[in-house]
Amino acid sequence: MLDVVEEVELPDNSLSLKYVREVFFVTLNAGKTLLENGAETYRVEDTMERIAKHYGVENVQVFVATTVIILSMNDYGLSQQIRILTRNNNLEKVVNINELSRQIINGMPIADAKEAVNRISETRMFPLWLVVLFGGIAASMFLMMFNGSVKDLPITIFAGALGVLVTEWIQRYTKIKFFTEILAAFLIALFAVLYVRFGYGVNVDTIIIASVMPLVPGVPITNALRELIRGHFLAGSMKGIEAGLTAIAIGAGVGTVFLII
Repeated sequence: MLDVVEEVELPDNSLSLKYVREVFFVTLNAGKTLLENGAETYRVEDTMERIAKHYGVENVQVFVATTVIILSMNDYGLSQQIRILTRNNNLEKVVNINELSRQIINGMPIADAKEAVNRISETRMFPLWLVVLFGGIAASMFLMMFNGSVKDLPITIFAGALGVLVTEWIQRYTKIKFFTEILAAFLIALFAVLYVRFGYGVNVDTIIIASVMPLVPGVPITNALRELIRGHFLAGSMKGIEAGLTAIAIGAGVGTVFLII
């Protein structure tokens, strides 16, 4: 019996190449913004496919990993791979892209979608002073949640803000997060121990635990589990390893203080 040759569909030439390139631009940049700001890979793939197919571009292939996006519109010979070099947890941009995709499905013209995706991707992050401030506030909230003493509140706010400042400031000059997080945890534990040793504080353990909480990779851990549950084992494993390295760095920084003091 002869093998049956798979039938290949003819390319779709019903859309102009200029229009398809605009769809390609919107689709790729929407996915890039999502992945750079903490979205799950399955969410990125689904959003990109929905945008392209809504604008009439069929036979779209999308592959997303933690550090790469590959988009192909096969009927039009368009394909591009982009590397994701920086990743944050800016969920505001994720929400904005999700809202944009809903507006596209509801009939937003491609020209308006191009303008919107550019505006969202160029949105500036929160200023450093605001991130540091709320790092300290978050640490103080964790201290209260862990039934900490009010006497420990000043050092907890200071140490929590210091840890965020160190990680955010140094990462602007280097991409090695592991050593940055070790240094941040080391300084947090150092100030906490000295604060209690000099008789100002009550419970050094509570201070340290509350102060390092802003550094804990909660979003990557959650995303890693969701990726694994959905069968995206490559992305889930990579995010899980990244979160694990952060946890090791925090433990190493704190442990070093107890070894030398």
